[in-house]
Amino acid sequence: MSKLMTVDILSSIKGAKPSEAVNKLFDDIKNADINSEASINLNKNSVSLQDLRDDIVIESSALEKQIIIENFPKEKNGYLVVSKVIEE
Repeated sequence: MSKLMTVDILSSIKGAKPSEAVNKLFDDIKNADINSEASINLNKNSVSLQDLRDDIVIESSALEKQIIIENFPKEKNGYLVVSKVIEE
């Protein structure tokens, strides 16, 4: 597994030279059009935090809990494991 380094660490390596790919990436970021069609569509498909409902925990009955545990018997780190379902 490779070690991940931050940009600060990478830029401080003695003798390091910028690559053309990295320079192009930063140029693209600097020149990005924030009013592009993609960002307009993103705002149409998003919801503000104020519009989200509060999370409310509703306690299940012992019977409901038992049914759920019987249907999802595998457990990992204290959570029930749900099998991957692929539908076409």
